[in-house]
Amino acid sequence: MEKIRVENLTKIFGKHPHKALEELKKGKNREEIFNQTHHTVGIGGVSFSVFEGETFVIMGLSGSGKSTLIRCLNLLNKPTDGKIFVDDENILDYDKKRLRQFRQDKIAMVFQHFGLFSHRTVLENVQFGLEVKGMEKEERRTKSLEMLKAVGLEGWEDHMISALSGGMKQRVGLARALANEPEIILMDEPFSALDPLIRRDMHTELLDLQAKLRKTIIFITHDVNEAFKLGDRIAVLKDGEMVQIGTPEEILENPANEYITNFIEDIDRSRVIKAENIMRRRVLKIGRNTSAKIALEILTDSDFDHGFVTDRENNRIHGVVDADDLLRAIKEKLSIEAVMHTNFVAVREDTYVKEILEIASETKYPVAVINEQGQYVGRIQRAALLKSLV
Repeated sequence: MEKIRVENLTKIFGKHPHKALEELKKGKNREEIFNQTHHTVGIGGVSFSVFEGETFVIMGLSGSGKSTLIRCLNLLNKPTDGKIFVDDENILDYDKKRLRQFRQDKIAMVFQHFGLFSHRTVLENVQFGLEVKGMEKEERRTKSLEMLKAVGLEGWEDHMISALSGGMKQRVGLARALANEPEIILMDEPFSALDPLIRRDMHTELLDLQAKLRKTIIFITHDVNEAFKLGDRIAVLKDGEMVQIGTPEEILENPANEYITNFIEDIDRSRVIKAENIMRRRVLKIGRNTSAKIALEILTDSDFDHGFVTDRENNRIHGVVDADDLLRAIKEKLSIEAVMHTNFVAVREDTYVKEILEIASETKYPVAVINEQGQYVGRIQRAALLKSLV
C-alpha cells in the first residue's frame, strides 16, 4: 500500500524562488539558474512513492539534494512547488494545528548529530516527545523504558548523555523517535558520524527493529554499501534530480546510465545479491520412494548432474544423489535412501551470497534453496555463485 506520494517536488533557496522556478520549468539546469538568478535549486521536480512498511533509501553525493528532500517531507523545508501526499492527504494544505499533530503523531526524525539534550538524562531525552504531547508521567516513563529496551539500552535510563558513546547516543535518538509510535521515520544520515564497527552494529540493530516493527522508513545516506544493505528500494539523486529508483538488485543489474554505473562500481555485490536472485527455479526432484532405475532415467534425461531427494507430502529435501549413486543402487538392489548423501547445503531464499560462499565450500553438490516452509524451490550451481560476484 502506498504510504507517501511525492509529485514534482521542488525546493529553491533564495529571496525570490518563484522567479527561479519559472526558469526551471523552461528546462534550465541548476547551474544556469544559479548564474542567472543567484538562487539555488535544492531539488527540482522530484517524484516518487514510498510503500507502507518499506525502508526507502535516498542516496546521493554531497550537494545532491537528499537532505533538502527529507526535510521537505516533514515541512522543515517549505517546498517551492509540488505536492506531498501522506495517506492520500496533501500535507502542504495543513494549517498550523494539523501540521503540529502530523509531526507529533505520524512522523518522527532521527538526526545525523543525534539532536539530544545534554542537560537531560537518557530517559528524559526519550520521554521528551511524549511530554510535549501531554502524556502522564508514569505512562511516558513506561513507554520510554520499553523503547530503550528495544534498542539495547536497558539499564542506561538514568545516565547523562555525556556518558554515552556515539552509537549509544544514536540509539537514544532512535528510541525517542520510536516512543511516539510514528508511522513514518525519517533518518538523515544517522550513522555517518559513527566508527565503522559501530555503524555495522547499528545497521544490524535497525534491520532487526524493522523486521519487528515494519515502520515506513526514509533513510538518507551517501554510502552506497549502506544503502544497498538497508534499502528495500533505493532512489539515487544527482544535482537535485531523481536519476533512478529500484531495488538493490534492479539497480545492480540495470543501471540507468553511466553515473549510476560509476556510483555502484565498488559495491560489495555479495552483500546485496540473494539466493533468490541467482537460483535456478527449474528443479529436479526425485521422490524418496522412487525406484533407482526410474530415478536414473529422470536424471539422465535432464541437464542436471545431481538430483535432490524429496518427499511428496511437503517437498522437503532429505538428500542428494548422482548417476553413480543410482547405478550402485540398481546393482546392489538398494533403495535411493540407502545411497543418497545427506551432507548437502540448503539456504533460505533471502540468504545473501556472502553467507552462501562461506558454507558452499562444505559440499561438492549444488546449493539447495528452500522457502520459509522448508520446501525445495531452487538450486544454485557453483558457476552461478561465482558469476554473481562480477
